[in-house]
Amino acid sequence: MTESRQFRVLVVDDEPSVLVTYRLILEQEGYDVVACGTSREAIAAIKKQKFDVVLCDYSLEEQHTGFEVITAARKSDADLPAALLTGYATLETADEAAQQGIGVMFKPIEIAEFLATTSSMLRRNHESSERGQSKSRSQPPKRAGTTTPRQCWRPFHVRPRQGLSRLPPRPSRKAATSMV
Repeated sequence: MTESRQFRVLVVDDEPSVLVTYRLILEQEGYDVVACGTSREAIAAIKKQKFDVVLCDYSLEEQHTGFEVITAARKSDADLPAALLTGYATLETADEAAQQGIGVMFKPIEIAEFLATTSSMLRRNHESSERGQSKSRSQPPKRAGTTTPRQCWRPFHVRPRQGLSRLPPRPSRKAATSMV
């Protein structure tokens, strides 16, 4: 893989003005961007070509979610970096995303954070795949039944104007009932 390779990004959002904004920002940074306004369009694009990262709105048309799009994309590449872009995520949604290795960016998203997070996801995935290739060339084949740790970027959560951070721990049931 060469250093000058252009990364292909799939961006999905059902709000046309937001979708165009994401596409223009990423194209201005030199990314090859495919922008889709529905989950159906996105899944059709995934079947036609391979992507280096998926950035998808959580709430899509007709009660579809970004999880469906990301799951479809990960059928061909289980380690594909992906992030949900949302203004409506619940703690359960963020937990589900973390369990699946999906990052979450909360809207409104600062442009600098959006670009930094996208770049970071691509860089980590690119570096881990290069390490995997160099190890496979220099090490003898593994015996059947042995596994190596999956090299994948850690999920993240971006809160507007606060940078990268982890979500606070889920409150205990006792604390949750006392808040009501």
